[in-house]
Amino acid sequence: MSKTRLYRTTAGVIMEREGRFHVLPDEWDVLVNHEHLATYLASLGSTNGLERLHGRILAPIVGQEVWAAGVTYERSRSARLEESKAAGGGSFYDRVYDAERPELFFKAAPWRVRGPGDEVRIRRDAEWSVPEPEVALCVNNTGRIVGFTIGNDMSSRDIEGENPLYLPQAKIYDGSCALGPALLVTEELPADTIIGLEVVRSGATIFTGTTPFSRMRRDPATLVEFLFRETSFPLGAFLLTGTGIVPPDEFGLCVGDEVRIHVPPIGTLVNTVGAA
Repeated sequence: MSKTRLYRTTAGVIMEREGRFHVLPDEWDVLVNHEHLATYLASLGSTNGLERLHGRILAPIVGQEVWAAGVTYERSRSARLEESKAAGGGSFYDRVYDAERPELFFKAAPWRVRGPGDEVRIRRDAEWSVPEPEVALCVNNTGRIVGFTIGNDMSSRDIEGENPLYLPQAKIYDGSCALGPALLVTEELPADTIIGLEVVRSGATIFTGTTPFSRMRRDPATLVEFLFRETSFPLGAFLLTGTGIVPPDEFGLCVGDEVRIHVPPIGTLVNTVGAA
């Protein structure tokens, strides 16, 4: 079956299928909240498509909130335990990894989200910042997963490590989240999907890492169920599913670094780290 991707661009919403691009008449918020999105897009046919993508690609978000799940990978649990040890918060992360209830937190309002080619930011008051490459679920207003995109959950590890209660400050600030480049329209992502991270500084690669999506301990549907239990999302939501790639402790982002996150069925999300 051919893959269907949606792009939000300056030329409108564009669907990619079978190597052709089709400009859609729908507004983004209406489209992603369609009751049967994949079926609707399939009904549009594949004729009269464009040969190339038009317009500048924007973040695939308009009215949705962005939330995130934490400590869903073993590697993430290890990193959180180590960085919060001095503050006495290590056991928090160990216990939430094995608990039935996941860690869920608000990540970004749509106006704080950056798209492909945009600058993400590191906090002025942080000394140790890292990218967190993640798969992001696109969930419609009824709690149904309609697609997947790539997310960068920028994080200030020294602030979170100082005290777990500082997590909102470590995670939520202008330019702390990037999404894109496309929304892969499907209700399931193959477990063997590989998430890759590359960080480039002054033209040289300074870090690479990969992890399979299957290493995530939590089931995406369960994460969504907990998110929607007592919270409504009239325009849907994006849910970052956690990271399994954590650079070594001696690594930290600098202004000018280029962060590349690659998930083969979706594409590559590229952002530069900008000045505060």
